[in-house]
Amino acid sequence: MEEIRRAIALGFFDGVHLGHGALLSRVREVSAQRGLTPSAFTFDAHPNSRITGAVTPLINSPADRAGLMRRLYGIQDVIVAHFDSMMRMDWRDFVTEYLVKEHGTAHVVAGHDFHFGYKGEGNPQRLQTLCRELGVGCDIIPKVELEGITVSSTYIRTLIAQGEMERAMEFLGHPHILTDRVGHGKRLGSALGFPTVNLRFPEGVLVPAHGVYVTRVRFQDGASRPAVTNIGVRPTVDDGDRVNVEGYILDFSGDLYGQLVRIEFYKKLRGERKFPSLEALRDEIMKNARETWDYFQT
Repeated sequence: MEEIRRAIALGFFDGVHLGHGALLSRVREVSAQRGLTPSAFTFDAHPNSRITGAVTPLINSPADRAGLMRRLYGIQDVIVAHFDSMMRMDWRDFVTEYLVKEHGTAHVVAGHDFHFGYKGEGNPQRLQTLCRELGVGCDIIPKVELEGITVSSTYIRTLIAQGEMERAMEFLGHPHILTDRVGHGKRLGSALGFPTVNLRFPEGVLVPAHGVYVTRVRFQDGASRPAVTNIGVRPTVDDGDRVNVEGYILDFSGDLYGQLVRIEFYKKLRGERKFPSLEALRDEIMKNARETWDYFQT
């Protein structure tokens, strides 16, 4: 069997934003030039949560992170490592034993602030020097800025938490997404005359500001429809403190229960609020539906 030779991007890639895109694009370019397999290395948990103990909510689930890298940047293999074991590995062994011997790495691409190995002793300068000794190609990508602001997961996390999806999309380079299997709800959508998808944010993944959003729902067959999506506790029907993601799909009929769908978030229309009746709620959803159609038609 032919041994795989890789060009590999190193990082956590939370959100897969424009800064990450610079690394992943370089990997794709080198792979095409040298006949390598475009790959990315990432961790299963956020490094800060393991090093400091502080809980850092993720922008995307690991599966969504990998999906974005594949769809947007042509990455074929996404290698997910357990951070707990990686943090105790000598930085030299990470390069020579793990990347080169175990995964056939012929070229690495890392960001200007990438640290790795025991106590973070590995840094871009050491990585370049060791790769040169091993005959492995190495690119260090400088920070990426937009409007004078460094593109970072930390900044984007703040935008999403505030519901600023349009601004987040500028720094991500794509809409914020959530992928999940459609579950059963209270059939409120049927009562209101709208087909719906009910999803959940996985544990540890950031929940955006509660409210109603312009979204697009993408189905497994590649088709998509605009949707009005509510994130929150649905105070009109009193769901307590249970956070729901409910997308009202426009101009669609069919049962999507059990299917894997992806919701793309484009703009926050309003905050979540309690309505005096289901009729008042339906009227508001109709208004939001018109706003959603207008958004995609402009």
